[in-house]
Amino acid sequence: MSDINTLMEALVKFRDERDWKQFHDSKNLAIALSIEAAELNELFLWKDVKESEQVDIQRIKEELADVFAYALLLAEKHQLNVSEIVLDKIQRNSEKYPVEKSKGNAQKYTEL
Repeated sequence: MSDINTLMEALVKFRDERDWKQFHDSKNLAIALSIEAAELNELFLWKDVKESEQVDIQRIKEELADVFAYALLLAEKHQLNVSEIVLDKIQRNSEKYPVEKSKGNAQKYTEL
């Protein structure tokens, strides 16, 4: 079993023990994911590059865990294979951003 499946099983068990599945519709999971991502961003708000690299790692871990948890729960709700969809996205991005045009370049694929 993969690490992702282990995480998803643990999240579902945690959720189900508390009877929270009733609140986990797609809209609310997506909104919760967005809110947690915003809380992660808040750790870096108004900091320069040097300061942003010195943010408390424990706080980063906590916010990232929330982001991952809601993303995994949303994937589970729609019976999506996380490894498959991420690998598929990497493949599609590799076509948009060929190495010879995009290496060391931060431009969007439409501008390459």
